[in-house]
Parts: sequence; structure tokens; C-alpha cells
Amino acid sequence: MTAPRFSPVEMLDRLVSFRTVVGTSNEGLMAFVVDYLKAHGVHCDLLKGPEGDCFNLFATIGDRSVPGYILSGHVDVVPADEPEWQSDPFVMRSEADGRLIGRGTCDMKGYLAAVLAMVGPLSDMDLGAPIHIALSYDEEVGCRGVPHMISALPDLCATPLGAIIGEPSGLVPVLAHKGKAALRVCAKGCPGHSSRPDLGVNAIHAILPVVMAARSQAQSLEFGPLDERFQPPYSTLQVGTFSGGQAVNIIPDHAEAQMEARAISGVDPKDIFSRVLEAIEIEKASGSSAKITAEWISSYPALALDREHPLAHLVSEISGHQPVEAVSYGTEAGLFQAAGIPSIICGPGDIARAHKSEEYLTLPELNAAADMILALGKKLSV
Repeated sequence: MTAPRFSPVEMLDRLVSFRTVVGTSNEGLMAFVVDYLKAHGVHCDLLKGPEGDCFNLFATIGDRSVPGYILSGHVDVVPADEPEWQSDPFVMRSEADGRLIGRGTCDMKGYLAAVLAMVGPLSDMDLGAPIHIALSYDEEVGCRGVPHMISALPDLCATPLGAIIGEPSGLVPVLAHKGKAALRVCAKGCPGHSSRPDLGVNAIHAILPVVMAARSQAQSLEFGPLDERFQPPYSTLQVGTFSGGQAVNIIPDHAEAQMEARAISGVDPKDIFSRVLEAIEIEKASGSSAKITAEWISSYPALALDREHPLAHLVSEISGHQPVEAVSYGTEAGLFQAAGIPSIICGPGDIARAHKSEEYLTLPELNAAADMILALGKKLSV
């Protein structure tokens, strides 16, 4: 039986058709990819996450006992609820100007389509070092899936020489990005009529010192440490959401704030919350009747790869572009790096098109990504 072959645009059309919205099952897409890879004789491991219906996939073209390179990307996409979509966002639409429109075309199923479409040609090559394909889930909510796959890598392959994470970068290699951590702080009080605040416990009042501590910390971060590769060149902290109470004449019995930190290289994003965590402890020790709790939502470390690293030279050669120092968005690359795998970002498309209605990748961008994957295979061929 002849193994199926797809052009990059045909593969992207198939991938977009799977509604792998973050936080939902990706089982259908992964089953399709596994069947496709196995038809090409590619060694696959489908790794079930603790959620039970979400999976990572690790596959290898070549000898797993030899150090090689990982081509990594996430299969989840953000919801497509914007009313400006002109058609079903999960049915890819091709325009005459070369735009391939659909949820995830740019972020980041385009890169995955380029990789998967080249499996046939790569399998025909005599690779001196293997090419691994790593597909993860729920990246869009703080890289929830990929840590499970990274922890399994020592049992799956020799320590890789590097990882290329295909987030949209215009196919320009990116050396660094900030790390991120998100924290949820909740306050629980006691409701009552607002005319008798002495008989209730105001949860909003209890959480305000914590929110103000976040504001104070955010202001102090502007003074450094600084890394001029980033915009802004310092770590940041913000309160992203705040909610609480039911009505103006009811003592609020609940309040919640979600906060996010972005950390320059060399700074642990969780450490940015030091004043916030201290304020929580002070509130607990004050004798307040409100109950304050804090829960980490997500975190991942910053990425920093030296411009002279062999991986930077390799990806510059196969992409045809010189590296840029840094980008503002975050990726799974920092997690691979933290596990001892040198990592770099390089994928097709523009991040400015992601998470919007009428998201698109162009056909030339998609084909250029496929050419880059082939160039890697030729570089590794003996």
C-alpha cells in the first residue's frame, strides 16, 4: 500500500479541519497524524496527558539512538468566536492573492503542515542524524502539555542537539523571548447587607492590598534589571482580570484577581510576584476574617540562545535569514532549553495575524517553510 502524500497546502487544509481549540480534546487530529506517519514507516509515540483526552506526539525519522533535531509545535488553537469571520474558520479558505484563511493557519498549524508534508521526502533520505517531530497540546494556556512530553524524552531518544519551535516569526530565527508566569489570587469573605458592614467580611477590601502590591511591583520593575533586546527592556507585571461582589448594596463575599508576569532572560517569572505573595501573607497574619488563597495558573521560562551557537548557525543557513535577538511573545522553547536542549524559534507567518478573525498564512510562506524542512534533511543526509 502506497503511503499517502500531501502537499503542504493539502496538509494544512486537513489540520485546520480539526477543531483543536485549547482546552478540548485533540484526539481526532492526533489519530490522523499517527496513521499518516505510520504509513510512512515513522516511529511514533502517542503520549496521553493527565486530562485523558489530550495527547502529545513524538515521532522520529531516522535512528533514535543518535542525537538529532526536534521540530516542535502545538496543535491547539485559540477559540474562533469573533463575528468578523467571513466563513467557517475551521474550513480553510484559499484566496486568489495566496492567503490561506482559517483558525490556526498562522499560529501554528502552517508550520506543522510544512513539517508533515515533508515526511515522505525526509523518509527517503539517508539521515546521519534523526529528525524528531514533537506535537503538543494546550500551549495557548501556558504550555500545559509539552512538559509531560519533555519529561519523557530521555526514554524516547538520545539527547537532542537542538529544537526548532515553529511559532510564526516570518521564518526568521529568534534567539530569545521572555518567560511568563500567571497567578490567581482569591479572597473569600462573608456576605451581608451593606448597611451593616460590621456583620460581614468584605472580600474586595481584603484583596485590595494584594492588588496594590502588584501595582507597586510593576512600577519598580521599570528600573531594572534591563535587557535592551526586549520591548520593553524590563520585566513586567500586570493585573489582567479583577472580579468580585454581586451588587453595590451587598457586602462582597468573593473577589478574584488574575495576574501575569513577563520576565527577561535570567529572571524567574515567579520571583516577580514576591511583593504579591508577601502581601498575601501579611493579610493572613493581620487577623482578617477573609480567606486569601493563591494558585499558579501557568509558567514557563525565558529563552536565550547565543548568536554563535551551532543551532543558530544551522537554522540561519536552512531558513536563509539572519537571526533576530528577541520577540515579545512566549513559546515552548524556554521549556526545551530548561531541559538541556538548545532551542530556537523559526516558523512561517506573522504573529500579528494570530488570535484574530480571518487569520491567514500565505501560500509562499507555507512553501518556504517546507523548503526549510527539506533543507534541514539535506544538511543531515550522509
